[in-house]
Amino acid sequence: MSAETSVPRPRESGLDISDSDLFRGLMSEAPFAFAFFDSSGRFVRVNATFTEMTGHPIDRHLDRLPAELLPADLTAVIEAALRRVGEDGLPVTEQRIRTREENGDSRHWAVSFFPMRGAEDGEPGVALFGVDLTEQQMARELLQRSEERYRSLVESQQQLVWITSPSGAAVEDAPQWRAITGQGLEEYLAHGWLAAVHPDDRPGAEEAWREALRGRTMFEWSYRVRTRASGYRHFEVRAVPITRHGRVVEWVGANTDVTSQREAEEMRGRLTDQLGAAALRTARLQGATAMLAEALTVEQVVQVIIDVGRTALAADHSAVALLDPERGTLKLSNSGGLTDVTGDEIDLSHSNVMTMAVNSRRPVFAESPDSLRTQLVDAGGDETVVAEFLAHTDERAWVGLPLLAAGRALGALRFSFLRPQKISQEDGVFYEALAGQCALAVERATLFEREHRTAETLQRSLLPERLPDVNGLKLAKLFLSGSRHVQVGGDWYDGFVLQDGRVAAVVGDVMGKGVKAAAGMGRIRNAMRALALTNPPPAAVLTGLDRVFEATEEEEQVTTLAYMVVEPGTGEGTLALAGHPPPLLVSPQGTAILHDTEPGTPLGWATSRKQFRFCVPPGHTAVLYSDGLVENRRRGLDTGLRELASVVSEASQEVLNNPSMLLDFLVERMLGGYEQDDDVTVLAVHVPPATKSD
Repeated sequence: MSAETSVPRPRESGLDISDSDLFRGLMSEAPFAFAFFDSSGRFVRVNATFTEMTGHPIDRHLDRLPAELLPADLTAVIEAALRRVGEDGLPVTEQRIRTREENGDSRHWAVSFFPMRGAEDGEPGVALFGVDLTEQQMARELLQRSEERYRSLVESQQQLVWITSPSGAAVEDAPQWRAITGQGLEEYLAHGWLAAVHPDDRPGAEEAWREALRGRTMFEWSYRVRTRASGYRHFEVRAVPITRHGRVVEWVGANTDVTSQREAEEMRGRLTDQLGAAALRTARLQGATAMLAEALTVEQVVQVIIDVGRTALAADHSAVALLDPERGTLKLSNSGGLTDVTGDEIDLSHSNVMTMAVNSRRPVFAESPDSLRTQLVDAGGDETVVAEFLAHTDERAWVGLPLLAAGRALGALRFSFLRPQKISQEDGVFYEALAGQCALAVERATLFEREHRTAETLQRSLLPERLPDVNGLKLAKLFLSGSRHVQVGGDWYDGFVLQDGRVAAVVGDVMGKGVKAAAGMGRIRNAMRALALTNPPPAAVLTGLDRVFEATEEEEQVTTLAYMVVEPGTGEGTLALAGHPPPLLVSPQGTAILHDTEPGTPLGWATSRKQFRFCVPPGHTAVLYSDGLVENRRRGLDTGLRELASVVSEASQEVLNNPSMLLDFLVERMLGGYEQDDDVTVLAVHVPPATKSD
């Protein structure tokens, strides 16, 4: 193997292709791929466009065989073409090949091979010319898909598509039409299709068709068509002229079977009042569903149900009770002005509207006091107790609805009215649909609260209970979970002493909500501790975390953090960021500076990690924080960072000297006037001022 490291010169051949500046310029700027091979099949020259086909630089091709650096399929095409040109002396054209780029995209090429010979007795060679056909191929495939979709759409629709000549005569078969009408091909062609139109509709349809032909305007009509079974079906027809160079070349039309719609229209005329009432009920149900969809907690769901009872149902009293299956009781979420219940629990053995609904898994409708008395007594209620209740209540109609999820009772709803009510079958369907939506909302809210509690417990259990107590350094932390209406996220903090006596401080944020985010936070935090205790420099730790992240976390997961190592007493240290906001350095005089550090990329992104000098002089405090402190729905990140730096000037000297008080001050000022919609995590690293004893 030669020790020569310079780029090899192309092999000299009989063809004078290396001396012309014009040729070199043309080849370097040409939009087509070019390669020249000598008689042995080795590369002599290639241009930049050809390297896009192979993925290798120009100098790597020179004096090499295709098999030495190209994929097997591409090598096979080139070598076969070179053999044919060498044997026959004729060009090999339009060879189609496909290459794949590093990002996985495919490119399509058309390559041709031509025999070439230089001056007298020059060594023969072969020239390759390639044209990138990727865009044409994509356009061809797009057109093919479009045609296939159009064909599938036409075939899937219940429409009869037909084509006529410019004069309006049917010249092509319409199998769908003939399948319905039973006409033969000869019967259908020309104007024979009119014979299948109902006699009463035929004259008008024929005249309208002729008028459209004369005016070359869209034809829209409706008529009845005789079917093979001798019945008639209603069709709507629409046809448009296809013009070319100002002349109509054909007409394309489609007949749509609207028999069902016509029958529905006739029925609609008879059911106008009922449909109007149904529309009103539907609107009310949709409104209730929309309100329930926005309710996250059980308390919110109950409030929505009470509001729906008052507004959509015009109920005078509304109540919600949730089932405690272990105790066999209904727990009232609100009393709703009930007079037949003492306390906030109802035993299922006690007969009232809600217990009957839960026990029977069916709605209870009592349109009058007499109706309620009968149903309660039949359910085992004490006649004396029932009579006493009816004598002392001003309610005159009741609705009890079970809250069912997959057949399992969750509780019951109770609506009552001060006037007797006539509850129709349609009203009953509406009430059941409303109860179904309420049950789904209650179940969703119950699961949400359970997951919220689990995730919050998990998250807090993964955070350190206390920070290390180190001479010459004070650490303080503050963690606020997102509001109870938002799932717990993956914010975390940590602080620990390294083997050399320095202190590591970190704040991270695993994007996402719920148990999944909290669990991801635990994995990253534990991995970071292990890496820091082994090889503490921030750049090394982030590099190791990138490898851990790629191995354990999902590709779409985004995790950021700020990690610093500080020397107690002096405050000298280093810092590295992984897509995280910069730390804030607060002086004893109340000035604050956001550290000008390269933000880096989130964990798992391919990058070269860097670390920077970061000093916390005695008397100063460094503040690490999550984006929940500075960013929310009403305040962007840049605005929040500016506000964070400015509010420090309002802090008193006592606050500036106490890191815990400083964190309380910053959080209070930054969240004031905003609804907290994310976790807030803040960590302070304070280096006490030097004393004479020091």
